[in-house]
Amino acid sequence: MRVAIGATVGAWLLGVCVVAGQAVNHPPMAEEVFKNIQVLKGIPVDQFMAAMGFFSSSLALNCSDCHSAESGGDWAKYADDTPLKRTARRMVTMTQQINEANFGGRQMVTCNTCHRGVESPNVMPSIDQLYGPPPPKEPGDPIAQAPNQPSADSIIDKYIAAVGGAQKAVAFTSFTATGTYRGFDDSEETPLEVAVESTGRSYTAAHPASGPHITTFDGQSAWYAAPITDRPFPLIALTGEEMDGIKLQAQLFFPSQIKGALRNWRTGFGVEINDRRVNVVQGNLGTAGVATLCFDAQTGLLVRMLRYGPSPVGRLVTRVDYDDYRDVGNTGVKMPFTWTVSWLDGRNVYRLMKAEPNVRIEAARFSKPAAAK
Repeated sequence: MRVAIGATVGAWLLGVCVVAGQAVNHPPMAEEVFKNIQVLKGIPVDQFMAAMGFFSSSLALNCSDCHSAESGGDWAKYADDTPLKRTARRMVTMTQQINEANFGGRQMVTCNTCHRGVESPNVMPSIDQLYGPPPPKEPGDPIAQAPNQPSADSIIDKYIAAVGGAQKAVAFTSFTATGTYRGFDDSEETPLEVAVESTGRSYTAAHPASGPHITTFDGQSAWYAAPITDRPFPLIALTGEEMDGIKLQAQLFFPSQIKGALRNWRTGFGVEINDRRVNVVQGNLGTAGVATLCFDAQTGLLVRMLRYGPSPVGRLVTRVDYDDYRDVGNTGVKMPFTWTVSWLDGRNVYRLMKAEPNVRIEAARFSKPAAAK
């Protein structure tokens, strides 16, 4: 059974249950919110949930594969122990010991190292794989400045010229928009509202049938709210690389902000994405994250951003693919009106129908949303 991704949480292999009414003054750790956490203690709730997606994608299992059959309709049942959950705990400890004993503590071995999308690792080489075309490689690994490649500045400058030029780009500082949203397992598109500033402050509200999914960033803190039917924790503080990533995704709509959004820029060797040659530039994001931008070598347009941050189980990866560049009002600046956000336990497609540039957005729009009921 393939990974169940979209509106529901990825497989929670270590066993969880919401602790009702517990008050915390900091972004809560997993063991403060869920019960029966035995291995992945001391990490924020958003990172813990993303780690479940890492397990799910590495083993191609969904929630009910590792939890009891009753867990599909009762979050409390996620705390029940099962044989696969006990195995997962042992495997997490095993990979940590391997990395400590052989790689000086660097995270070189993870679940994905051996499983590669199958429940039981295959120890026999594949003849078809040996003589067939190599599988596609995601252009996101850490890179050093490659020789004889254009500089990151020149690649970004080409992008700025392609979408309208530096002078017009500087004057484009905010937008509000409406459109449609579709999650991986949604049967139809539903309404979408977006408000973004070049500072990185942002508001995104999708309205699937189950209830609103709202993500906000006010410049200092970020949150995600969703119905209890879709998430066991209806309001989650986004932390670390995930918060930095939300800010970056907002800034990428404004070409004049790109150079300052990351640090320690470097250019890698070009690769192909969807049969198109792209230039690859990379920079450091926040304190520990890495972001990679892929620009079409011919048109100069940004076609993909891939970011990741560390976790106790492996890299937590998010990818955004951009398409359908259009003029934003009368600014003379183009931006993508369609983008697809894919991560280890979900994929959402956002399509804008109408965008209003350079509008004043009330600060309250970006504030902490109310927990979904």
